[in-house]
Amino acid sequence: MDVRPVAIVGYDDAELLDIACVTTTLGMANVIGDLRTPYRPMVISPGRLPVTCGPGLVLQSGQALERLTGPLDTLIVSGGLGHARAAANPLVVAHVQRLARVSRRVASVCTGASILAAAGLLDNKRATTHWRFADALAARYPDIEVDPDPIYIRDGNISTAAGVTSALDLALAFVEEDHGVELARLVARDLVTYLQRPGNQAQMSMFTAAPPPDHDVVRRTVDHLNANLGGDVGTAALARVAGVSPRHLTRLFLAHVGQTPGRFVRHARTAAAAHLLVTTSLPLPSVAARCGFGSAETLRVAFVRRYGIPPSRYRDVHGGAERSTPHS
Repeated sequence: MDVRPVAIVGYDDAELLDIACVTTTLGMANVIGDLRTPYRPMVISPGRLPVTCGPGLVLQSGQALERLTGPLDTLIVSGGLGHARAAANPLVVAHVQRLARVSRRVASVCTGASILAAAGLLDNKRATTHWRFADALAARYPDIEVDPDPIYIRDGNISTAAGVTSALDLALAFVEEDHGVELARLVARDLVTYLQRPGNQAQMSMFTAAPPPDHDVVRRTVDHLNANLGGDVGTAALARVAGVSPRHLTRLFLAHVGQTPGRFVRHARTAAAAHLLVTTSLPLPSVAARCGFGSAETLRVAFVRRYGIPPSRYRDVHGGAERSTPHS
């Protein structure tokens, strides 16, 4: 069976949450999505030595960093208190460089960015890291545009995530990129977390926000809508799902959401499009199709009406997708 190999680099004094947020998210995606090409997360370390993750916590390594060969789907470098020693270790740096060349995408979590930086992988790129270490990273590596604000940043095929639990946000973004927003939403629900947390380019996602208050019919209808934005979610279709008349559904939405079903759908679709523009490198026609717009032009008109700027400009401003992404 084909798999997606995901190598997570650990070392002495790595942060367990940096690692576990990734392995748990991808493992849950395998189960919930019943994936034909499942993720195969593995922790790798220099010499296959156990990874110490704090007092009383030792993680067994699955493979020696220096013996692993590609190709890899994803290479992720964890952060932790030992990041400076790891970044100064020529063996770690050299093999991260080597594995990056045979990986479809490369990422770091938290202070793992310092290891990618030492390997030269962040030169002339925009990147983030834990806010506490951002100034030091920027001072040591002036060729990197360090931004401490976002939860994660993607530049080309390299992603960098901020502190610790941002690994969860990054892993969910990878699941969404690979398998679509619905699977990412389901995984986020099982993890009892936001699909996308608040903050700069990572605003709270409509997909895991609390459902409309205190009404089962409205809640079920919104859940159906969120899972089927690309399909028929007109008022008549939603009324059939809800088992009520279109007129009654409109009354329920006005009472519990404060807007008609049609307006709610338009807002939901543009919010979903904004989410994809920031967190993926999908071209505009693909974003439009996933979010239920008939064309990129229809998306542009709706987007300008809602946000005041076209989707291509929104993507540029928020910097969430790779710079080479086509915008039309």
